[in-house]
Amino acid sequence: MIVGILTVELRIPESLSLKDKRMVLKSIKDKIRNRFNVSVAEIDGQDKWQASVLGMAYVGTQKVHVDQALSKIVDFIKESRQADLITYNTELL
Repeated sequence: MIVGILTVELRIPESLSLKDKRMVLKSIKDKIRNRFNVSVAEIDGQDKWQASVLGMAYVGTQKVHVDQALSKIVDFIKESRQADLITYNTELL
């Protein structure tokens, strides 16, 4: 069993309040969950209204498959117009 962990730092320039940020993050997290079948949670930046850090976990049987899935998530976030991807980190355990 291979566990892939993806951490992404996002900037949400259109957000003017924590409420705006929560709406954007909910949309992003729901799309990622539905499209890639991963666990997603905000793990840092809860008190900042234009920044967030999301953590995602994906479990598979082959490193190549897990790594490809996490790469597709990164590409999906890069293409998203709701938030800007600042940095990301991938770990395979």
